[in-house]
Amino acid sequence: MDLGILIPLAPFIMVAFIVWTVSQRKLAEKQIQATAGESAEKAAQYVGHIKDLEDRVQVLERIVTDRGYDVATQIEALRDTRRVEEQDSGVPLDMHNREKA
Repeated sequence: MDLGILIPLAPFIMVAFIVWTVSQRKLAEKQIQATAGESAEKAAQYVGHIKDLEDRVQVLERIVTDRGYDVATQIEALRDTRRVEEQDSGVPLDMHNREKA
């Protein structure tokens, strides 16, 4: 193979390689930005989901601590999406007088 032909083409090959390298770098940067955007969106969705779960836990804690052992009635009322009438049907918690086994 005659190297005399490749020597005049060397600058063109170098320019083509530089253009290709720059375009590959820009493509990689765009992929990183797209991935970062998707990650931020997923994180926002997770924050919303966690907030909903925290609200549900607070409701359950309030039911258990405020009304005694009438938990089943209130959970069913929440499930049916109807309000539980304020009634004293639950057994009050008396932390000082515990049952003896």
